[in-house]
Amino acid sequence: MNAAATTHTNCLRCGRTLTSAKSQAAGYGPTCARHIRRAQVDLADYKPHQVASARELIEDGAIVFLRSVVFIAVSTDGTETYKTAPTACSCPAGLKGSRCYHQLAARMLLAA
Repeated sequence: MNAAATTHTNCLRCGRTLTSAKSQAAGYGPTCARHIRRAQVDLADYKPHQVASARELIEDGAIVFLRSVVFIAVSTDGTETYKTAPTACSCPAGLKGSRCYHQLAARMLLAA
């Protein structure tokens, strides 16, 4: 994921126009970023590296709302995209029935 190459003009969470360079690079305004950081999600079912990957996915703006509770998430290497929701994901781990960090990122965004 290459956050330096991506700038956003609108917040990925609420859709408002982003005015600062920092917010444009992150993809989220300061209020939405704070809501995401404070989101209360049960992390007990996830490994520490999955939590870190989910937070990185959100910070990099590599997960984008599609509709209802469905998001589009970018793979770690940036070569593929997956449809993900809090309970399912089209990534290889999700297709096996495992909980993946894409699902966790979707839960965090919906909880914010």
